[in-house]
Amino acid sequence: METTKKIYFASDVHLGAPGIKDHRVHEKRFVQWLDSIRHDAAEIYLMGDIFDFWFEYKRAVPRGFTRFLGMLSSITDSGIPVHFFTGNHDIWVFDYLERECGVLVYRKPCVKMLNGKKVFLAHGDGLGSYDRRYNLLKKVFTNPLAQWLFGWVHPNLGIGLADFWSGKSRAKNNKVYGNRYLGDDKEYAVLYAKEYLKKENIDYFIFGHRHLARTVSVGPQCQLVFLGDWIHQFTYGVFDGDALELKYFETDQ
Repeated sequence: METTKKIYFASDVHLGAPGIKDHRVHEKRFVQWLDSIRHDAAEIYLMGDIFDFWFEYKRAVPRGFTRFLGMLSSITDSGIPVHFFTGNHDIWVFDYLERECGVLVYRKPCVKMLNGKKVFLAHGDGLGSYDRRYNLLKKVFTNPLAQWLFGWVHPNLGIGLADFWSGKSRAKNNKVYGNRYLGDDKEYAVLYAKEYLKKENIDYFIFGHRHLARTVSVGPQCQLVFLGDWIHQFTYGVFDGDALELKYFETDQ
């Protein structure tokens, strides 16, 4: 990586979420951030739940998000790689973003070497066996037969049901977890990272999912970075080739 170039990370934008007051302002804010970093970005990592719901029907995709999709295409067309990790809300991303926008889609966690640092990258949901109920639900959602059956549901009904489920799920999670840190002994991602370090050395774990903007030490020379969200916090991670830092996007939106 060139010394003047940086690697950026963001997650949990939840474009199209039912509870957002002004979807246009919400989308434009995130697009403004993408436009502001493209001049010095070596790579961009979007770490899941960028959409609040996404399902690619055979001949249709969800309405909206034109500013975001256009910016993605413009960035990848300029030669900057964009890595897109599916989250629990946009788990049904198939090949549209790859073919139309040129992004690289990841459906599982992966480990990459970034300028000599070993980085574990994932959305952060379903890690290990800590949340067995969710892991079972995720297996259903990723089952090809379940996806095929949902594809036969008319988009007006299917997306409506997804919006309803998303709202109920978010309300429940906010009540149980909120955006507060539960402690090293209760955060599933922290427990998973510490267990993972017993078999492989990692410099950084980078996760979304929890809507926390926080860095946690999980080993003598290892940090776990929760990226926050773009609903309330507007946070992102930036790696300058030496260290990874959380920052807040200042906007006039």
